[in-house]
Amino acid sequence: MTTLIPRKELFGNPEIDDAKISSDGKFISWRAPKNGVMNIWLAPLDNIENKACITNESLRPINIYHWSKHSDYILYFQDNKGDENWHIHSVNIHTKIDIDLTDISGVNAEIILMGWNTPKSILVGLNNRDASWHDIYKIDITNGEKKLLILNDNEYSNFIFDENYCLKLVEKSIGSENTRVIYKRVNEAWVELTRIEYEDSLTTYISHFENSGKYFYMVDSRGVDKNILVKVRLEDGEKEILAKSDKADIHKFMMHPVSYQVEAWSYNYLKPKWSALSDTIEEDFARLNATFGESYTIVSRTKDNNTWIILVSNATNSGTFCLYDCHSKNVSKLFDKYPDLQQYTLLPMYDFTIQARDGLLLTSYLTMPEGATLDDKMLSSKSIPMVLLVHGGPWGRDVYGYNRIHQWLANRGYAVLSVNFRGSTGFGKSFVNKADAEWSGKMHDDLIDAVDWTIEHGIADKNKVAIMGRSYGGYATLVGLSYTPEVFCCGVDIVGPSNLETLLNTIPPYWQSFYKEMVRRMGGDPETIEGLAHLKKCSPLYKVNDITKPLLIGQGANDPRVKQAESDQVVDAMKTRNLPVTYVIYPDEGHVWTRPENHLSFNALIEKFLATNLGGKCEPIGDAFEGSSIEIREGSIE
Repeated sequence: MTTLIPRKELFGNPEIDDAKISSDGKFISWRAPKNGVMNIWLAPLDNIENKACITNESLRPINIYHWSKHSDYILYFQDNKGDENWHIHSVNIHTKIDIDLTDISGVNAEIILMGWNTPKSILVGLNNRDASWHDIYKIDITNGEKKLLILNDNEYSNFIFDENYCLKLVEKSIGSENTRVIYKRVNEAWVELTRIEYEDSLTTYISHFENSGKYFYMVDSRGVDKNILVKVRLEDGEKEILAKSDKADIHKFMMHPVSYQVEAWSYNYLKPKWSALSDTIEEDFARLNATFGESYTIVSRTKDNNTWIILVSNATNSGTFCLYDCHSKNVSKLFDKYPDLQQYTLLPMYDFTIQARDGLLLTSYLTMPEGATLDDKMLSSKSIPMVLLVHGGPWGRDVYGYNRIHQWLANRGYAVLSVNFRGSTGFGKSFVNKADAEWSGKMHDDLIDAVDWTIEHGIADKNKVAIMGRSYGGYATLVGLSYTPEVFCCGVDIVGPSNLETLLNTIPPYWQSFYKEMVRRMGGDPETIEGLAHLKKCSPLYKVNDITKPLLIGQGANDPRVKQAESDQVVDAMKTRNLPVTYVIYPDEGHVWTRPENHLSFNALIEKFLATNLGGKCEPIGDAFEGSSIEIREGSIE
């Protein structure tokens, strides 16, 4: 009999996460709970037991942090109740003095660059003057002193500097087609270097300059379908192709910590595949591959590149941090992220492709409950309840590996399917662009085709299929229940838009440079009669009458991307028509919920909701609401 994995083990705080090493190799840092809230901890590398917490967050966890180029300082990000107006903090690791470097209310801050030649300062973008555009400041991380470097009155969407904080390239979106133009400086004037047209906009970008400032790296899909990694000489634009794959786009690449030369790259079709570009790295990869297969990621390195921190993870391993010595080739274990999970059975993930009705191949991932297996033709001897888990974006993707939602739902007795529908990134520009104007159209057809595939293969019980997702996945849930109500028996929408018109009209102001592209990809300009008609056609708000199956909605009150009104609208419409809906609000969350107490409370509701409608196992709600800000605005947990 399957042992239920407690929700707290899957969705509570990890024991340790995000292990990183200082540039001088003297200290190791990580995130771990302090009084139940994730903070930053530190220890000498040669005496890890002598650890200390160096931050004092007591409400919201720290989820993003970096070592600065100066080994005495760590930088971390924090916002206010999920509003994504990020503040950048600097912490001296010796004195523990914490400085809010961007202490301006309602302002979105982003780190542009940290350079070795000026380790006590960073370049930061702030939209305090104009909410739509970021000006560039140089900020001293030791005292917070700011110096305005660039007043962005030309509405540049991107600034690319070299190691010496010399501005080399700027980017601007122009015209109705939202063409991105890259300019370089020539004799104090900005001269066009190259253009990125709409069809390549999601698959082409400039990454960074080498330390010399003479060459930059970019991922480029112009003239090809699957993008390639190229090295470009700034002086004359001469290109050298470094990497490419016929299977998928460039997924990630690894650069030397000081020279910034790219040393390795990967593509990710079904699973990630790394390749080295230098003999030295190839030797290290060979050693790590022999130890871990390819189930590892290099997450942190010292300035001298002699010591690495490796994260080992796969579908049945939530993550183990290891230390790797490049000289001795020795690997030693540091920490497990969730050591208590090791007492439970974690389930393998199947990776495969499903053919859509028009022949498009959809990379997909499936996790089955314990005791449910598939043969070599992906056929199951017994149909079971299934949850279709739809990723957000939609310009993102699902990947192979440890997925706590897959593990949780499979442990409760469900098959769990994730599908990279058209519009997902990583599979070439044609795959992305096929989604244009297909919200609720062919993008949704792909999801239905995937469900049909599982039914045909005996995996899913056609009468017990749920749909669930966050952001675009929440939208897909609403579309699934309103456009194809016969397919799904229930749905869980988490911060999903219900009305594409109001979604476009309320995006964050600093998304201005991307607005025209969003309009085109959704297929309708709300300022035109035809465009507005298309957006309404694709908006589940206008098909609420067709929702007949139970719906659970979760919303962060401070979401800057998908406003609370998106959920309010659909709930109000359903209440007016006496349709079944349960609506939950978190007043201290935004688009991405960060407090584990809130995750645990909502997942307790999801589990009960699915058990009621699909018949799976359910851990009692118990104390799942303890410490959470949950507000049940509509419906009941009974």
